[in-house]
Amino acid sequence: MGAGELLALASAVCFGTTHFLSALLARRVDATAVALYAQIGGCVLILAAAPLVSAPHVTASALAWGALSGIGTGLGVTFLYRGVSGGRLSVVVPLSDVGALMLPVLVGVVLLGERPSMLSWAGIVVALPALWLVSRSPGEEDGDGRFGTGSVAGLIAGAGFALQFVALARVDAGAGLWPLVASRFASVVAIVPLAVNAKVSPRMSPRLLLGALGTGALGTVAVALYTWATWQQLLAIAVVLAALYPVIPVVLGLTVLRERISRTQAFGLVLAAGAIAGIALA
Repeated sequence: MGAGELLALASAVCFGTTHFLSALLARRVDATAVALYAQIGGCVLILAAAPLVSAPHVTASALAWGALSGIGTGLGVTFLYRGVSGGRLSVVVPLSDVGALMLPVLVGVVLLGERPSMLSWAGIVVALPALWLVSRSPGEEDGDGRFGTGSVAGLIAGAGFALQFVALARVDAGAGLWPLVASRFASVVAIVPLAVNAKVSPRMSPRLLLGALGTGALGTVAVALYTWATWQQLLAIAVVLAALYPVIPVVLGLTVLRERISRTQAFGLVLAAGAIAGIALA
């Protein structure tokens, strides 16, 4: 397994841990407030780190791609929360996860001309059902099967996260971390209207506020790791490994919170391991 694959997997671990911790915080305070403060925490970290990393070639194009990725992050978070609150969790979350994986792979293959190996393709194909199965919440039904507003929100969220992944892959390595600065600030700008529209109270206890800021900082580390992975690996490969992050909350719930997982999720975990193995051996 090369450095690009390892960076993408490390990104998935950070993304997944961020989602797990954010979900715990959202049990105590409004989820939109958690998302907003998390992005602010990411801004603080990346502003402190950017001057420390060499950036010999910062261009307007690189900053624009970074900002576009941040808009994707904001849209993804916004519509994911809307879908979860107004639709079925067991439909919205898998749709967003699969969309976040499938669309960047299509962009990489169709528009960028990437050609993954046969083993890599096998891993990609296995990863799609793995994400769907792992993301499904035990005990929830799909309702009457109609394609409702929750499903639409899940698809839009997936498109937002896909935009995040694709835009970050277009960032020039010579720009250092400055495109990620643009990304984090753009994500805050994208989330603020949702918070205002929902009349979210900005008040939060110091302990929870620090937790939200910390999860955002970890999320920014995930974004940086993914970006570095795309500099060393095909977009189609890097995004598949990074998009396996839903596995992490399930594993943490099982080991830390002693939650039970369904047979469906267990099978999804096995498929995810197979997807990683296929790509690693390619």
